[in-house]
Amino acid sequence: MNVKPHHTPKELQTLYRTEKNAKLARRIQGVYLASQGLPCPQIMAITGSARRTIQQWIHKYNTGGIQALQDSPRPGQPTKLSRQKEQAFRARIEAGPTATDGVSVFHGAVIQQILQREFGACYSLWGTYQLLYRLGYSCLCPRPQHEKADPGLQEAFKKTSSRPWIRSKPNIPTKQ
Repeated sequence: MNVKPHHTPKELQTLYRTEKNAKLARRIQGVYLASQGLPCPQIMAITGSARRTIQQWIHKYNTGGIQALQDSPRPGQPTKLSRQKEQAFRARIEAGPTATDGVSVFHGAVIQQILQREFGACYSLWGTYQLLYRLGYSCLCPRPQHEKADPGLQEAFKKTSSRPWIRSKPNIPTKQ
């Protein structure tokens, strides 16, 4: 493989040893090894990359130097809920359920409806959970309590009620 002399082998060696990005460091190492005259199978064994990948690294380096070896940005699909609306959504979740929500504690389906109704973002249930996770929320929530519940009466009930469970009989072994 022919490597154009954009850098000396010593510079390439220093670059791949000091590079903080592991992917870029491995690419520079592959170019360095090729500049030293190693055959592709040996470079494959050292870097753990495929032949075609190493050839692409060399081609990119020959055409654009080290800059061509860096990852290009991957834009991806835009989010359905804009970053500006995320703050309003967080405030809405932190405020808790309202009377119009019809629940005492949020769950995925209700949050999905809020996203659709109030923010105009149509998420699947799984996408709703992914959004909540990305924003730092957990799927776990406390057991709901009625707003008129009296903790004193509940403790008194627990002390005076009979045991609701009865130990079941042990299994009867079957004949074989």
